[in-house]
Amino acid sequence: MSMNRREWALGAGAAVAAYYTSGAFSGEPAAAPLAGTQSPTKWPPYANTVAIDAAGSFGRFVPEREDATLNAADLADARESGLSASVITLAPNGSPRYGPVALEAVEAQMASWDRELAAHPDTFMQIARGADLALAHRSHKVGLIYGFQDSAPLGEDLDSVERFYKRGVRVIQLTHNQRNLVGDGCMEPGNAGLSEFGHAVIDKLNEQRILVDVAHGSRRTVSEGIAASQAPVVISHTGCAALADVPRCVTDDALRAMANRGGVAGIVFWPYLTRKDTPTAADVIRHIEYAINVCGEDHVGIGTDVSASPVDRTPQFEKSNRELIKRLVAERIFDRGRPEDLYLFVTDLNHARRFETLGSLLSRRGHSDARIAKILGGNFARVMTEVWG
Repeated sequence: MSMNRREWALGAGAAVAAYYTSGAFSGEPAAAPLAGTQSPTKWPPYANTVAIDAAGSFGRFVPEREDATLNAADLADARESGLSASVITLAPNGSPRYGPVALEAVEAQMASWDRELAAHPDTFMQIARGADLALAHRSHKVGLIYGFQDSAPLGEDLDSVERFYKRGVRVIQLTHNQRNLVGDGCMEPGNAGLSEFGHAVIDKLNEQRILVDVAHGSRRTVSEGIAASQAPVVISHTGCAALADVPRCVTDDALRAMANRGGVAGIVFWPYLTRKDTPTAADVIRHIEYAINVCGEDHVGIGTDVSASPVDRTPQFEKSNRELIKRLVAERIFDRGRPEDLYLFVTDLNHARRFETLGSLLSRRGHSDARIAKILGGNFARVMTEVWG
């Protein structure tokens, strides 16, 4: 699940775990247990790192804001993040997802981001091909990658794939939580896989050189989507089911299949990384390290599914957040019994410079600079370049 800028602005096995906490994995040296962090931590190679959030956004929670236009603080956060690019969600992934109203919502989101690009060329640039990622980094700008977190707005019209490509869309996620014409989402109890139309959509995405994303898919949709695509597939924002067996996390088999086809899985910052509490930086790193051991360092990245801006934990935010968590539990997005003060962000990485801090924490655990650069964005840059040209 993800919330777009407007929704955010308006408020809305033990032995295995111990092993991956120790740092003894995949040939890297063991390290001391990870300590939490509340403020940015320097990692010198970050200045030369192409950092990519495979599921992100920009803007702070401001209750009185009536629109989603970025303000000076939001723009400062974007620049401070040091990100070279972020995939921005355009398509609605809640209701409505179908018909003219859904298409209007997509067009409105596109128009909103088009305006941000035009208004702030010193901060943002649009990403259309692989070379643009390096250009954004060299230019000290944040590249905006237009993407959908649900293919439902395509309707039954395969030609709409080409139209959206011409509008700048470069990533399309097959399903969100629910079933659509392409296949089952992760919250569907039937766990059906791809439909015949779903196979046709993947063929069309391959033809148009749009990156196929299987995040949020049912277990069958994920595995069948990976197998059906002729191009590498990403799982933009997810976790490892072996560490937290929830519908939004993927199995070891899926991670291996994705890697064997050249894809990348991004570790999410949402509370799917645990079955109980709000995740911490330690949880993020446990999932990163586990995924590296399963599918290799060339196939792991980051897809936070949150804004690059930190969350100001005001009384109004806390009230709105509790209401949101109650709704998400009622909708079975999260298990019953979750604490009321569950947060949809990593509380000890609650600052714009979180990618650099994550690099520093990984470095302390003995990961090489080259590996860290791959995780923070190099792997996604590779697969995006391969697919887009």
